[in-house]
Parts: sequence; structure tokens; C-alpha cells
Amino acid sequence: MATIIEMPKLSDTMTVGTLVKWLKKEGDTVQTGDMLAEVETDKATMELESFFDGTLLAVFVPAGSQVPLGAALCAIGKPGEKVQVPAAAVPQAAPAAPAPAPVAALAPSPAPVAAPAPEARPAAAAPAPSGGRIKVSPLARKLAAEKGLDLARITGSGPGGRILRADVLSQKAGGPSEASAPAAAASFAKGPIQEERLVPVSNMRGTIARRLVESKSQIPHFYLDIEIDAGPLLELRVQLNDALEKEGVKLSVNDFVLKASAEALRRVPAVNCSWEGTAVRQHPAAHVSFAVAIDDGLITPVIRDAHLKTIFAISAEAKALGKRAKDKKLAPAEFTGGTFCVSNLGMMGVERFSAIINPPNAAILAVGTTVQKPVVKEGQIVIGQRMALTLSADHRVVDGAVGALYLGALRSLLEKPALLLI
Repeated sequence: MATIIEMPKLSDTMTVGTLVKWLKKEGDTVQTGDMLAEVETDKATMELESFFDGTLLAVFVPAGSQVPLGAALCAIGKPGEKVQVPAAAVPQAAPAAPAPAPVAALAPSPAPVAAPAPEARPAAAAPAPSGGRIKVSPLARKLAAEKGLDLARITGSGPGGRILRADVLSQKAGGPSEASAPAAAASFAKGPIQEERLVPVSNMRGTIARRLVESKSQIPHFYLDIEIDAGPLLELRVQLNDALEKEGVKLSVNDFVLKASAEALRRVPAVNCSWEGTAVRQHPAAHVSFAVAIDDGLITPVIRDAHLKTIFAISAEAKALGKRAKDKKLAPAEFTGGTFCVSNLGMMGVERFSAIINPPNAAILAVGTTVQKPVVKEGQIVIGQRMALTLSADHRVVDGAVGALYLGALRSLLEKPALLLI
């Protein structure tokens, strides 16, 4: 009897999966360990492995379909076997993106246009209504762009109000045009930023949206921020990278932050906890996750037992996890089970921000970019390298004093970064 392969649960929060593409086709020989298809979950794109030998007899789900857990995907058996998919297992097709709707140029409402002389051309049709599509010939569009004219202000004389070359030229002859307005005003009326369209929500984006709403509405966030002297950290980083360049070592600021975050959790373990309704779970290890931006969302790979690892081990692991995250190749064990999270937008020039807690964590650290600014040191105003750190904490688990202790430990470690090399 043929074996029906069903949609498995590939992540802890998965309810449906999108079958991205088939790696095998009907009639192919399949062996245990072969990859049958690529499936997008709410966290990553993963390969579906076969645990059976035989022939791929039938494919029940076309590429691009959203498939609920337990729905039939395909059948594997002996050549020639007849297969019938259970009616209850037929999946729903993923919604297709609708064709983009044309959008009129972003411009003021059309002004009245002087009627042409009877011998010039037939009576002009009314201009396109505000928000509607402007009908214009390619040549007329090109001429209008060259002259800096707003098509919404031109009345077309062609069929159905289509703007023709003569209509554009008549503006130069004395009709109202953008050319008479200040040049700055014309520069702001050149068209829409992008076409208006509806984009179906992916499994990942839908899950992110749901979890963020749950986090902000159910977790009582409070925020603490400090500004640290990042000068010693930057100097040590340069020294280490120069000394170890031949060995291929290149530490980032984020590597230091991840190591310091884990060590600070060891010093202030009350932050390394989770709320579970009637109890607070105290985690025995610092499993530090970090946010990675990917197409259509973000994911948080986890560095397990970060408090036991050297900064060099953390750096190598973070780079490998980050690459697999961007390629959507993370295994579930690599992005679940974190006890604390770091979100760093410093590399994108953001000076300071507040992050939303990633449940079931009790806190998340937001890291800003390093900024040069005047600071007072030993009674003198000097140029300092300052970095803002903001802790978002779950007030059910972490009190303000505990959060302050954690940030104090983090400051001590990052301002004396040699401690992170021990």
C-alpha cells in the first residue's frame, strides 16, 4: 500500500505551511533521506525529507499552496500502484496577489483649462477624475515629462479624454502649466511612490504580526536606558582584529554585546526568567538570541549556553547562524528556546530605540549606533564615543531595580571589555 506523506509540524508555532517548490516529480525514485520539497513555515524555509523508499506516485499539492498540518502532500509506493488522496486532506491554494491597480499621479486637483479656439481642435473631453487613471499617449507623456508639466492639469482632446501630443504643446502656447509654477512645486508632482496593490501575508509575516500584538497587549512592558562609553570596546576590537587578521578573525560590536549580555545574565539571573502564569521559570543557562532581518520579516537565531562560550566562539556561531537565517535554512532547534534577545540597529545608523519583548523571554536589549559627542571626563569636555542601550522588560517578572542592576552589569562589562576575554 502506498504511503501518504502529510504536512509535518516543522516549528513549534506552525499551523500551516506553504509548499514553495517540489524537488522531486511524479515518477522519480525516492530513497530514505532524499529531499522531496521546500516548505515555508512561519519561521523559515525548510526541506521536507523522505523517510520511505519507493516511487513518487502522486503529488497532491501544487507549488505555492498553503497546506494545513496533516494535509496530504504526496504518495510514495511501488510503481503502478493506484492512489487516491483523502477528500478531507485537500489543501487550500495560497491566495494569489491581485494585479496591481493603476494609480493616478500624486498631484493637486486639475485646474480649469481654457477652451481652445474652434478651429484648433474638437471640443475637449473632461479631464480624468481625481484618483482615476490618466489616459495619455506615450509621446505626450514623454513631452510632458521633458517640460515638467503635470498631466493631471492637462485636458485631453483624444478619444475618451486621452491626452495627445497637441494637448501638451498647447500648454506651452499659453495654457496653464506647471512651468508657470515654482520649480520646486513641479518637482513634487511627478507620480506615485509605488503602485497600489495588495500583497498576501506570508506565514512568517502573519506569525510575527500575531506574536507582536500578543506581546504588546499582554505583557506589561517598561523601559530602562543607559548610555555607555564605547571607546574602550572599539579600541579593543580594532586591536584584536588587527592581531588576528591572518587567522580570519573579525569581531563585530554585536559579538561583544552578545557576550556581555550573557555574562550579565549570569551576574543578574533574575532577568533570565519567563512568566508562566502561576510561576516564574528560572532558566539555568543563558541562551541568547539575536534579531536577523530577512525578506518579509525577521528571525531570532539562538546561541545556546552563551555564558560558557568565548567571544570568538560566539562570533563564529553568530556569523554562521546569521547566514543560514538569511538563506532561510535554520533548523527549528536553531531559532527556538532563547531566554534573552538582543536587537541591534546600530549598523543601520539608529541611535536609540525600544524593542518589543519576544515571548516567552522576560526582556530584550535594543542596541543603538555609536555616536561621537562631547562628554565631560575628569572635569574636561572631550570627544566621547557613546552607545545607547535600552532594556525592555516584562514587569510581571522583572522589577525596575532588577533591570537597573542588569544594565549596570552590562555597562561594567562593555566599558571594561577585556573582562569579556577571560
